[in-house]
Amino acid sequence: MEIISEKRQDILFCSSLKDALFAACGKEASIREKHPVHGGDANDAFRLVLSDGETLFLKTNSRSNSDFFRAEAEGIAAIASTGTVRVPYIHAAGTDGGLSFLLMEYIESARPSPLFWEKLGHALADMHAADTTGFLSKGKYGFNKDNYIGAGKQINTPAGSWIEFFSECRLRPQFELAEKYFDSDMIRKAGRLMDGLDRILFEPEKPALLHGDLWSGNFLSDEKGQPMLIDPAVYIGCSEADIAMTELFGGFDRRFYDSYFEAAGMIPGYEDRRDLYNLYHLTNHLNLFGSAYLSSVIRGIDRYCSI
Repeated sequence: MEIISEKRQDILFCSSLKDALFAACGKEASIREKHPVHGGDANDAFRLVLSDGETLFLKTNSRSNSDFFRAEAEGIAAIASTGTVRVPYIHAAGTDGGLSFLLMEYIESARPSPLFWEKLGHALADMHAADTTGFLSKGKYGFNKDNYIGAGKQINTPAGSWIEFFSECRLRPQFELAEKYFDSDMIRKAGRLMDGLDRILFEPEKPALLHGDLWSGNFLSDEKGQPMLIDPAVYIGCSEADIAMTELFGGFDRRFYDSYFEAAGMIPGYEDRRDLYNLYHLTNHLNLFGSAYLSSVIRGIDRYCSI
């Protein structure tokens, strides 16, 4: 077993699922029932009922993808460390034979409470306002390790400037992967966009811990109807990038935005920057899922390359 301390939660990495179950229960336990849980497309997921009646949540993938679960566990622990919004408790991650796994508490989701959206907005604002100095040994933006955005690698090399970080760790890697879809004119336009980022973005007054992949599939209401965040792709960045992604695919109530901006404030010009932040996610989708996203990426590059 290996233990990595990430702020308030020590993350346990086990060499077998048996060891992970023992760590979760504090005693020998076996799996009595294993029920598939649907909703994600990157991993297999199961609700486990153990021999003592306890229920846990298990995600599995191939052994070669064990780093994916390590990154998810570290991201969840980072959010938990802020004490601002609930995330699932991580019992252990590890490998077992040809599998990698992540073992977590099982959440029986309930109908959202009457103030669910307001609480989610305020909680995210509080998370964005939390101290970030413990997450980086140098620089102001990035994270202690690279992680994943969906199934794609996410580069988190620390930088002292948000504009530099967004350029070199977000847009450039995705644009380079996407060149197989671009003609020579689009490659030139992407280069002009990169060269002009300082005319569009700004340096935040305060860096923020971001969820990083905040679409409607990555929050839920817990057993009391209170908000929870799941499946993060965390890094230290500009808080606007998280808010922008909530608008990319929809699914967030207006009350969420009213409550968030009531607590955090809004920097003038956010609407002009929003689609630039989301160009990162659209290009990642292009690289992961193919040409269905190409027209959206081209529109984004065309919009910003001449500013």
